[in-house]
Amino acid sequence: MELKLYNTMTQQKEVFKPIKPGKVGLYVCGITAYDFSHIGHGRATVPFDVLVRFLKYLGYEVTYVRNFTDVDDKIITRAEKNNEEPLELSKRFCNEFLVDMDALQCLRPTEQPRVSDHMDDIINMIQKIIENGYGYAVEGGDVFFSVDKSPNYGKLSGQRLEHTRAGERVAVDSRKRNPADFALWKAVKPKEPSWESPWGQGRPGWHIECSAMSARYLSPRFDIHGGGADLIFPHHENELAQTCAACEHGGVNYWLHNGHLTINDEKMAKSKGNFKTIRDITESYHPLALRHFLISAHYRSPLSFSPSKLDSSSELLYYVFQTLQDLDDALLPYQEAMSEDGGKAEPTAEAKDIITKLKSEFDAKMLDDLNTAHILEGAYKDALKFINDSIGKLKKMQKTQRMSLLVSLVEIEKAAKTVLEVLGFTTTLSYTEILKEMRQKALTRAKLSEEELSKIIEERTMARKNKEFKKSDDIRAQLTVKGIALMDVGKETEWRPCVPLVPA
Repeated sequence: MELKLYNTMTQQKEVFKPIKPGKVGLYVCGITAYDFSHIGHGRATVPFDVLVRFLKYLGYEVTYVRNFTDVDDKIITRAEKNNEEPLELSKRFCNEFLVDMDALQCLRPTEQPRVSDHMDDIINMIQKIIENGYGYAVEGGDVFFSVDKSPNYGKLSGQRLEHTRAGERVAVDSRKRNPADFALWKAVKPKEPSWESPWGQGRPGWHIECSAMSARYLSPRFDIHGGGADLIFPHHENELAQTCAACEHGGVNYWLHNGHLTINDEKMAKSKGNFKTIRDITESYHPLALRHFLISAHYRSPLSFSPSKLDSSSELLYYVFQTLQDLDDALLPYQEAMSEDGGKAEPTAEAKDIITKLKSEFDAKMLDDLNTAHILEGAYKDALKFINDSIGKLKKMQKTQRMSLLVSLVEIEKAAKTVLEVLGFTTTLSYTEILKEMRQKALTRAKLSEEELSKIIEERTMARKNKEFKKSDDIRAQLTVKGIALMDVGKETEWRPCVPLVPA
């Protein structure tokens, strides 16, 4: 199976071929840790988690590195505002980020280096850059990278050097040889964290950290580098220039960039003040619903935020987990019989066809540059429909026919669960526990407690008993507007979350 990935460097899809057969080195730019993470950070993290999971599904051994920027201007400014030590503040928000990523079921990377722990690596790389003629120190203790010395500068982003010159919006540092030169090392300023270096006390520039840490944990040349599209220039362009300047054979074979998360047609960002934190969303939506929303569009496409899209993701996942829970309940009475059969029974031809279509459709979409859009629809929904249609038939069938259907259902469930695992929708919780959590989130959105909903349902039951059908219908409609769907099963009324119905 050939995996094709869109390479930003070549601006085309390419067949993925790792440097070392069977092994993949992946580096993804992480957060600047000065506040709680917004859902745009989730958009930049979840797709690469899916990439890691899919690479493992294909049989690769993956070394996944994602950094933390814990030394930065924004951190220093926020720490001063909070009257807090910068490294203490960044440490706190690094940990909070991990809490959010755990909730979104993102696998922990193989390595999670922090800038403050890698000063020796950073200083050593800057020294190599200077020795190779690509960097220079100036009076005052700053060190700059000379873009004029880098013949391929601008190749990744498509930026022409004459268009990257500073000075239009910020004052040009007269100590630079070229206005486009960027900082490798910044001399110490009052109240800032600093480290000793050959150029005096100071701290690293932004770009050098990723060059140094990717080289340390992977190698100067590695397979895949990921990050948001906003990092292509200047961060990744500068990062690439530095690595190649320090190491003759440095570089990256595949550059992958995710599209922005937008709100009201603007990129979601703290600087714009238009962001929603992951915690804001998961107060009222299950983290798995947020995860589904974040991969509901192709990773390279912009993704527009709206509560209605979260409602749709929540409803779809609820249907998936409810179907699998119903199947587990239906199979429970037949566990002993299936064990006695010992694998003699074969799945039906229809079941085999469904499994083949499910796997082939999933593989085809994922191998085509990780196309997760509508991934739980199509053949996946056909598999769930087969499960739902078959559950009611089990009790009515003769033993021989039943065994074949039981095996069919077990095999379809395996295939369905594999897809969920690769996409990151499985947790340590049971289906029952996940469904309970999703129901509770639906009640939170509806601003109802279990007790209040029970009273409303009882009121509707009495209305039906008294043949007050308009009142009964009105109650059902009012709850649907709140995202609560009622279902009459025999004499009982059950409820499930649904997409809120907009009143006519």
